[in-house]
Amino acid sequence: MTSSLSQELESRFIDLFSVAPQVVVRAPGRVNLIGEHTDYNDGFVFPCAIERSIWMAASPRSDGQVRAYALNFEQSSTFPLNAIEKTQNPDEAWSNYLRAIAAILQREGYTLTGVNVATYGTVPIGSGLSSSASMLVAGGLLLASAAGIDIDLKRLALLAQRAEIEFVGVNVGIMDQFISALGQRNHALFIDTRTLEYEAVPLPSEGVQIVIADTNKKRGLVDSEYNTRHSECEQAVATLKENLPSIIALRDVTIEEFERFAHTLPEVVRRRAKHVITENTRVLESIDALKSGKLSRFGELMNASHKSLKDDYEVSCVELDALVEASRSIDGVYGSRMTGAGFGGCTVSLVANSAVEDFKARVPALYKAATGLDTTIYVTKAEQGAERLR
Repeated sequence: MTSSLSQELESRFIDLFSVAPQVVVRAPGRVNLIGEHTDYNDGFVFPCAIERSIWMAASPRSDGQVRAYALNFEQSSTFPLNAIEKTQNPDEAWSNYLRAIAAILQREGYTLTGVNVATYGTVPIGSGLSSSASMLVAGGLLLASAAGIDIDLKRLALLAQRAEIEFVGVNVGIMDQFISALGQRNHALFIDTRTLEYEAVPLPSEGVQIVIADTNKKRGLVDSEYNTRHSECEQAVATLKENLPSIIALRDVTIEEFERFAHTLPEVVRRRAKHVITENTRVLESIDALKSGKLSRFGELMNASHKSLKDDYEVSCVELDALVEASRSIDGVYGSRMTGAGFGGCTVSLVANSAVEDFKARVPALYKAATGLDTTIYVTKAEQGAERLR
């Protein structure tokens, strides 16, 4: 968010609450370059934070209430810190993320204070760019800061993950919250989701751009199908343990071991496991390719990732496939794939600078001809993770 938008948030806050905010925070959305559906399998991911964020401002209250206002919806929601419940009011559904992180922080022994909150987001909702994770991370940082708590960002990411699992009810991995909290400008993060060790890998400083294209298809199936895929992976591990007793997650299975024992798995479960195991290998290879400056190889791995997500994990859709096909038809596109949980949302492409304008001009028409839908295109750089601005 630009400084002018930050000033606008503060100005609206004063209009709403007749007091200036004492705390202002920001947490970005993310795009995953490669490594999809591996994080809840203890695997490897390679996301970067993007130049779109959730911004929140707050001032303290003395009555233990959280009085929140979402500027994107012009909707308000109030709840007590001592009796937090999930709201069923669709006009206040956005507040469930603030409620969730407040509840988890208190379960962990943090003493919070009542606050007035104004929030504004530039992360597209339902696009697969992790507006939910950025809302949880921003909310946690805001509530902690307002209460005078200096919370470690890695711990905040873990608590935000718990909030989405235990309160919101989606069985997510750690990637989205982790990159929103700990992203680094001009870098993607190679994250080992088991150990939470991570390495900031510089992205090319010139010559290429990260281009995100939104299918603008509402992702109606994502939560239930996400949980189904999680269960299928657990089933694969349980069966493979009969021959590989030391494994804990699919991350522990090599491609050679999988090929040896794949016949023991039901067909659908076998394909799910194949995606996760080969995707982990693709992540490792992609890091080496990027460090070696082999952008063509990185693009090939992105393309292979999409094929696996489409055929083996079955989380793509007609719209995502059409957008990937349109993107790859542009000269100068190294690779393109779906990103996020799937069933809609966005694609991510690695595009030569010289091809970006051609991409922006031609891909929307190709996509609309194939689907009848419009696409929204975002050219982005890797941004810094969550931060207190006041």
